[in-house]
Amino acid sequence: MENQPSIMLKGCLLVLAILGWFALIGQFYINITSGIAPTSEIFIRYFSYFTILTNLLVAVCCTSIIMAPGSALGKFFQHAKTLTAITVYILIVGIIYNLILRFLWKPEGLQLFVDELLHSVIPTLFLLFWSLFVVKSQLGWKHVFPWLIYPSLYVIFIFIRGSFSGFYPYPFINVGSLGYEKALLNAMGIAIAFFVISLLFVAFAKVISKRTVHGQNNS
Repeated sequence: MENQPSIMLKGCLLVLAILGWFALIGQFYINITSGIAPTSEIFIRYFSYFTILTNLLVAVCCTSIIMAPGSALGKFFQHAKTLTAITVYILIVGIIYNLILRFLWKPEGLQLFVDELLHSVIPTLFLLFWSLFVVKSQLGWKHVFPWLIYPSLYVIFIFIRGSFSGFYPYPFINVGSLGYEKALLNAMGIAIAFFVISLLFVAFAKVISKRTVHGQNNS
């Protein structure tokens, strides 16, 4: 990706940024006005969801590339390995929600709209963005393991804070209802999913890169 994004690329990033910030602010408003806990606790819980943190990462990424592509942050987010890692994270958000969590509740109104943005629309659009604009030839197998740091730190944080607060944002890592053994097994299963999907992204990138090189050699 170039340091000065094209008009088409900027348009895609702009849509993602607008949708991302709208969804994040909308969800924060819903949470803060729910009255289910003290304001300070609601604030902490808001940032305890992997969905929120990852959509925030997407929003900051897109905004940085649009507004300051030449800055250190803008350049960092333009790296193929960074964009691919974010794509893996947001794709996992969509997969887990739509396969496991969607059927556990029935949101309505603004919550339904925000919910679909966070878990379906933004993951799909960012995957499309990755497919169209990220330079696949820059990806390698060595990048996969560093991508696991963020979700690993997240799980550690949730387990540590949960041991004090009793709050676990997702039922499959709820130590209170599952116990540590089952919760840890579930966390390991999700870690494996991160690893496998990361490998698939790199494998796909290598196939695309080889086809591109082959096509150029034959032209």
